[in-house]
Amino acid sequence: MATQIADRPAAEAPAGRALPANLEAEAAFLGAVLIDNRLLEDLTVPIRPEHFFEPLHARILDRVMLLLDRQMVVTPVTLKPYFEADPAMAELGGTGYLARLTADGQGLLAPRELAQQIYDLALLRELVTVGRELVENALDTSDEVEPMRQIEEAEAALFRVAEGAGGGSEAESFGQAAKQAIKLVEAALNSGGHVAGKTTGFTSLNDKCGGLHDSDLIILAGRPGMGKSSLAMNIAYNCAARLKRDREEGIEKSTGAGVAVFSLVMSKDQLATRILAEQSGIPSEALRMGKLSREDFHELSRASNRLNDLPLYIDDTPALTIGALRTRARRLKRKHDIGLIIVDYLQLLQGSNRSQDNRVNEISEISRGLKTLAKELQAPVIALSQLSRAVEQREDKRPQLSDLRESGSIEQDADMVWFIFREDYYVGAKEPDVNDQQAYESWRTKMDSIYGLAELIVAKQRHGSTGKVRLRFEAKITRFSDLAEGDYPAGYD
Repeated sequence: MATQIADRPAAEAPAGRALPANLEAEAAFLGAVLIDNRLLEDLTVPIRPEHFFEPLHARILDRVMLLLDRQMVVTPVTLKPYFEADPAMAELGGTGYLARLTADGQGLLAPRELAQQIYDLALLRELVTVGRELVENALDTSDEVEPMRQIEEAEAALFRVAEGAGGGSEAESFGQAAKQAIKLVEAALNSGGHVAGKTTGFTSLNDKCGGLHDSDLIILAGRPGMGKSSLAMNIAYNCAARLKRDREEGIEKSTGAGVAVFSLVMSKDQLATRILAEQSGIPSEALRMGKLSREDFHELSRASNRLNDLPLYIDDTPALTIGALRTRARRLKRKHDIGLIIVDYLQLLQGSNRSQDNRVNEISEISRGLKTLAKELQAPVIALSQLSRAVEQREDKRPQLSDLRESGSIEQDADMVWFIFREDYYVGAKEPDVNDQQAYESWRTKMDSIYGLAELIVAKQRHGSTGKVRLRFEAKITRFSDLAEGDYPAGYD
C-alpha cells in the first residue's frame, strides 16, 4: 500500500538524514477515515492536511474534509473523480490506490494513536526547519550581526511550534467565527451578564466594557499623578485573585487569569508594597518607613498570607525592547498560562532598530508589536501611556485622544483607550493662602466635594460605546474602587 510511496526519495534533514515521517501511518489513517468518516470528528489532535509528509496524502485528506463539509459521504468511489488526473496518483497505478488504502482496515484499530503520531512527526519536522534556519542565520555574517534579535525570532518560531501553529493560522469561515462569538456571549451570560472576557474587578468598568477581551490592546493613559500604575496594579490583582479563588472553589471557567506585569518604572518590591498596602489597608508610606503598630504588622502578615500562590508574575527588567518583551511574555504563557499582560509603560519600551531617530515611528512599531502580542497569545494587553503637556494648557484638564504622547499609531492600534482623570489633583494644586478667608473657604468646599473621586474615561472602544466610569481613589493605599452613582456631588459632569 504505502510501500511504493516509501520507495520514493524523501526530503532530507541536515547531514543527509531523512526527515521524521511515517508514510504507513498516514496511509492507514486515511484508510480508516475512508471507511468511517466520523473518525475525524472524534480526534483529540487538530490534524490537518499540512501535517502529512506525503503531498498526495495531504491532498487526499484536504479533499475528504472539503466533501465532508458539504455533508457528503466520502469513499474511494466518491473520491475517484478528483484524482483521475493527479500525476502522483498515476505513478501508483491510478485511482485504485484509494481502494487499496481501505483494503486491510488496520487503521480502524487505533485511529487516534495514528493521528497523534502524524501530528507529532509534523511538529518534529517543524523543529528541524526552525533549527536549520537558526543555524543558517547564525552562520551568515554578511549582514548585521544581531544575535539577540535572532534569539527572539527563534523563540517566536519555537512558540508557534509548541502551540501547534507552525504553518500559521488558517482563514476561518464566517460560520466558524460566529460560533466563537456565541461562546463569548454565553460566557458573559454565565458570568451574570457582565463579563465576556477577563474581569477588571470593577463592576462599573465591567458593565461598560464587558471585561478585558482576548487579543485586545487597551491603552491606559493619564498625566503623572493621576494613578495609572495604581489602577493597572488593582486590575492585575483583581484578575489574578479571581482566578486563585475560582481554582480553590473548583470553578473551571473563571473570569480571572494569570497576570504578567512588565514594569519598566517600578521595581518588584515597590509593586509588591503597593499591593500589600491595598490589601492590608496600611498606607504605603508607613510600610516603606516601617511605622507599624503590632496590630498593623499582624494585619500585614494576614494580607501576605492571602497573597500566597497568587498567579501574578512581575518582570522589572529595565530598557526592554518590544522584541524582548514579546519573548518573555511567550515564556510566561508557556510556563504559567498567563491570560493578561500589563506594560508600565509604553514610552519606556525600545524599538528593534536602535539607530532609529524617528520617535513617532518607533512608538508606532511598539504599539503594533503589543497588538500583535495580544493576538498571538490570545490575551488582553493593557499598556500604560503618558500624555502630552497640552492637557495642562486647557481649562478643562480632561484628556482627549489627541493628547496621546508621540501617538503615532497608538490610537489606531488600540481596541480601547482609557484615560484616568482626578479633578482633586488639579484643584488641590491651586490651594489659596489661608489668610484669604473667602477664597480659601470656596476652595475647601470644592475640595470636600470632589476629594477621592476619579473618572475613567473610555475614549475609544471597538466593542461598544464610549463614556465615563466613576471610581473612588484612596491615595494613601493606592486603591481604586467602585463608586455608587449617588456618591458623586450634585451637578458633577
